[in-house]
Amino acid sequence: MKKVLVTYEIPENGLEILRKHFEVDINKTDKPLNKEYFKKNISNYFGVLTMLYDPIDKEVLNRAKDNVKIISNYAVGYNNINIDIARDYGITVCNTPGVLTNATSEIAFGLMISIMRRIVEGDKYVRKNNFNGWRPKLLIGEELKNKTVGIFGMGRIGKAFAKKCNGFDMNIIYHDRNQLNPEEEKKYNAKFVSFLELIKKSDIISIHAPLTEETKHSFTEDTFDKMKNGTYIINTGRGAVIKESDLVKALKEKKIKAAGLDVYEHEPEIHNELIDMENVVLLPHIGSASKYAREEMSRMAAQAIVDVYKGIAPENKIV
Repeated sequence: MKKVLVTYEIPENGLEILRKHFEVDINKTDKPLNKEYFKKNISNYFGVLTMLYDPIDKEVLNRAKDNVKIISNYAVGYNNINIDIARDYGITVCNTPGVLTNATSEIAFGLMISIMRRIVEGDKYVRKNNFNGWRPKLLIGEELKNKTVGIFGMGRIGKAFAKKCNGFDMNIIYHDRNQLNPEEEKKYNAKFVSFLELIKKSDIISIHAPLTEETKHSFTEDTFDKMKNGTYIINTGRGAVIKESDLVKALKEKKIKAAGLDVYEHEPEIHNELIDMENVVLLPHIGSASKYAREEMSRMAAQAIVDVYKGIAPENKIV
């Protein structure tokens, strides 16, 4: 029986799909597998179900090329995999788009309302026994209504986020490498703008772009300097779209009023100054962490491996 490696334990429904066809090895430790492990062991497997942090680079793929037929990434993004080399070696790569769209957009929206209405600050204030009754100026925040939200990356998640913003009477502008057609712009009540216009006009910026050579460090000191004073920033896309040290500087100088982050530039490491900032809400990369989304991701990632084994073109094939 051919073998499949699952690099971190996933919901059981996906494992059940795999066990019907393969011998399944699962990393049940709480630590990611390192590059040396992949180089030493990857050639033993027909397929590998990877996490978004697994380093599937040229060296690893060079060891995989003779036996591995598919790498199925338990994520939408796949910047952890060298796609060009996988293509050259004839290794199929799949991801799990679509099913985490709503879950991630909900987290982005939750972060936005949390930092603007100072919800987490309020929770901490009460838990420290500081609450002595209603006060006229206690933890005053800002309403979402009539604010301009700038969406950086108008793919599935960006659109789902825009839909939620419409329910709160927000003005929506967006920047993406591809402008939506007029019907979609009307549907989401969203206006396409240049990147410069996005950062200058937005009261809130929500990042939903993937990490590419183009988008890496799109938000740096220079970018923050062009924003309105007191802009809010949300990132549920990829951490390295923001240069974290420059964000810290902008927060300290109050150029950025508050930030809500679910992803980090050097994940899982977080800039130590962000930890102590009251105007920053930090989450442990839980954008897709709903029961529905994670179980569907499990099913999709597993089914892709089975499909390749059966000679069927998988649904979410990248290469």
